[in-house]
Amino acid sequence: MNKRRVVVTGLGLVTPLGIGVEKSWEGLMQGRSGVRRITHFDASTFPTQIAGEVDGFNPEDYIEVKEIKKMDRFIQFGIAAATMAMEDSGLKIDETNAPNVGVYVGAGMGGLPAIEHYHKILLEKGPRKITPFFIPMLIINLAAGQISIKFGAKGPNAAPATACATGSHAIGDAFKIIQRGDADAMIAGGTESVITAMGIGGFNAMKALSTRNDEPQKASRPFDRDRDGFIMGEGAGIVILEELGHAIKRNAKVYAELVGYGLTGDAYHITSPAPGGEGAVRCMTMALKDAAIAPSEVDYINAHGTSTKHGDELETHAVKGVFGEHAYRLAVSSTKSMTGHLLGAAGGVEAVVSVLSIHNSMLPPTINLDHPDEGCDLDYVAHKARSASVRYALSNSFGFGGTNACLLFKKFEN
Repeated sequence: MNKRRVVVTGLGLVTPLGIGVEKSWEGLMQGRSGVRRITHFDASTFPTQIAGEVDGFNPEDYIEVKEIKKMDRFIQFGIAAATMAMEDSGLKIDETNAPNVGVYVGAGMGGLPAIEHYHKILLEKGPRKITPFFIPMLIINLAAGQISIKFGAKGPNAAPATACATGSHAIGDAFKIIQRGDADAMIAGGTESVITAMGIGGFNAMKALSTRNDEPQKASRPFDRDRDGFIMGEGAGIVILEELGHAIKRNAKVYAELVGYGLTGDAYHITSPAPGGEGAVRCMTMALKDAAIAPSEVDYINAHGTSTKHGDELETHAVKGVFGEHAYRLAVSSTKSMTGHLLGAAGGVEAVVSVLSIHNSMLPPTINLDHPDEGCDLDYVAHKARSASVRYALSNSFGFGGTNACLLFKKFEN
């Protein structure tokens, strides 16, 4: 049976580099860091005092005022990015097609700010002061729920919660839903906003975050010898996926085609990747097999590349395991060097970046790569963006619990 072809027709981004696809892409092409001192709370006593915050976000630009109080910040980001993507795609939902348009948007941690805020209110003022919107504000699936309500999408609706792989799993699962004929179009991606005292404090307790507080813009440095942990970011990345015939029928512009999806489990450790990156190897291999292409056909990999010691080493090792000598001919970069790590939103944002690398024939750089670590010897597009023809781009996402997701995009050829 021939698989239905799935294309990307709309993009939406909210990142520490800017609100909107154009501003975020411009920041990436400039090699600009969105990392700065934390303003969301007083972090002066924390080991980590820096993060990739989204500046200047006004939810009223995307959401009715009376609805805003029902949503924590991650939901607001998701709606904003989905609104951008829907406007970009020109997709209209009405009663005739609503059951065939679905939403798959997840988050890694959900409404942590709401939990912190109302726990304090509970202790200080008692249970009667908890808002009735508290639960809908914080549960992860309400990003997908609120997006479906806003646009009237009545098709498949769910919210993956697979840590740092969330956005990629959401897009990959949505891809398969369209491919097997259960929907014609899907709004898919990830959203996250947990730059809070508990969020930063929890990752500090794990010693997972960079403490380079005196040089915020140099703190996220994937594959570099002097990296000391990841930088937390916030935001959202959403794509509109459509069955090719559906997109052509309405004369939609097509950014790229989604052709492969891999998902695997390490079954090894709650936070550490499996030895040799073997789960990542199987995941990338699965995406290539799904697309029925040879490893030598891939031109660019948007790496998971978090700026952690073991993660970057093992991902590099895994890329070599999958691609062999071709690993030294393809380009690899980590845009987390500029955005920080958006956790559940990372895969969504990086899928958009991978699509744009194909569409614009440009490779985003890995900044702060001053001294590549031993064993990190691939072409990481150091420091500056590069013009390059990209036919196939692979986007990697690997999460706590050993959950892995890989998306393979292709230059659209009708």
